[in-house]
Amino acid sequence: MTGPVILAIDQGTTNSKALLVAPDGSVLAAHARPMPVDYPRPGWAEQSATAIWEAVAGLIAEVVAATPEAEIAALALSNQRETIVLWDATTGEPLAPAVIWQCQRSVDRCRALRDAGLEDEIAARSGLGIDPLFPAAKIGWLLDAIPGARARAERGELRCGTVDSWLLWNLSGGTLHATDPSNASRTQLFNLESRTWDERLAEIFAVPPVLLPCILPSDGGFGTVAAGRTALPAGTPIRVMLGDSHAALFAHGIAAPGRVKATIGTGSSLMAATAARAQSTHGLSATVAWQHAEAAPQYAIEGNISVSGHAAAFATALLGLADEAELTRLAASVPDSGGAVFVPALAGLGAPHWQPGARGLIAGMTLGTQPAHIARATLEAIALQIGDVLDAMEADLGLRLADLSIDGGAARSDFLAQLLADLTGRVVVRPDIAEASALGVARMAAEALGLDDWRTPDAARFEPQLAADRRDAIRRRWRIALAAAVAAGAP
Repeated sequence: MTGPVILAIDQGTTNSKALLVAPDGSVLAAHARPMPVDYPRPGWAEQSATAIWEAVAGLIAEVVAATPEAEIAALALSNQRETIVLWDATTGEPLAPAVIWQCQRSVDRCRALRDAGLEDEIAARSGLGIDPLFPAAKIGWLLDAIPGARARAERGELRCGTVDSWLLWNLSGGTLHATDPSNASRTQLFNLESRTWDERLAEIFAVPPVLLPCILPSDGGFGTVAAGRTALPAGTPIRVMLGDSHAALFAHGIAAPGRVKATIGTGSSLMAATAARAQSTHGLSATVAWQHAEAAPQYAIEGNISVSGHAAAFATALLGLADEAELTRLAASVPDSGGAVFVPALAGLGAPHWQPGARGLIAGMTLGTQPAHIARATLEAIALQIGDVLDAMEADLGLRLADLSIDGGAARSDFLAQLLADLTGRVVVRPDIAEASALGVARMAAEALGLDDWRTPDAARFEPQLAADRRDAIRRRWRIALAAAVAAGAP
């Protein structure tokens, strides 16, 4: 192993990963650790913030031990978005578990803001509709739920941030509290026009601005690793930070309108670059994709699905199967779902429906329904949710998105990729970038350091094969089941 390399960290919801990446994009080493998620009560989802940091520090140690000859030029971070951590500014100790993006505990606060008629103003400033997915209401909830936290926050004794900020704080030994525009734009406290924290949004969500990190360009540099914090030498540059979906968009090389990527993980994110800030009227979000140092931001439009790959994991356990590969084999054993429809509203419905109270259900069963039909309905549900977002995205952009570029753990399945092509009626392209988020930040860091020699990856293509009338029938049943899932969660 000769020449400088990038150590890319992808801190995800169910896994943390570390990749050693050469300037041409080849992966020289890869290590991963599973991340448990706790569900302490219905609708709640959280993780140990300490465990998140310890997993990342442990992965860095594993990579350094396995490749002692590596010349690590910089560290680059991608992270699960909309997950929030609140910690003590002096001790660095978290005050509570990290409230992750799936958590619905702020649903009542969101409802109150909507009832107060504030949704249009919030969307105009932040680009985001009111939903428990976004951190702003979660931060207000934490400050009110933890005794003394709000007073301490206002005195400047606490820090708060998304997972990138939490990792940076620990890597830098508590010397730097920062984030980048991609993560900041997902908090619902960031103004998309001024690209700064918005005082009015902070007032609406009751979040003291003193809690929040400074905002630096995505590739502008985030200080260096402090002595004794990790197995890396002190002074190793922390060059890039990006939200995971934004990093994946960068890895796909999408920086102009007309193409869309879908990252299919625990949830799914569909994102398309836009020439300027977009304003969705079809249930999507406007966001900053990234911002290079000394450059204008790259904007994007996005649709977030709360439960995608997680639906497959859920159905695997429900059916008593060994793993998700067995679920896929079972699904492939039947030609269709036999009329069964699974709506995986297990954490409400995200884009473009935004129904946090919706509940998961299986509809359309008969005496002939078998486990294989439920397995197939589960994988169809992943594709159908993505199809709903694609339709909304086309309506907002006013153009036809002829193909869909995919990545993420669930995207590795040829069966699911073909279902996506069949049920959306679009060509599905799967570039050979298995760890798109990590590779995206590695590529951005390599470019920022002048090391970029990135090779265009090979890609598999999946053409639609399902007749249009069959696709339309499946989508009609899906829309009926969606309405039932929303009604099932009505008060």
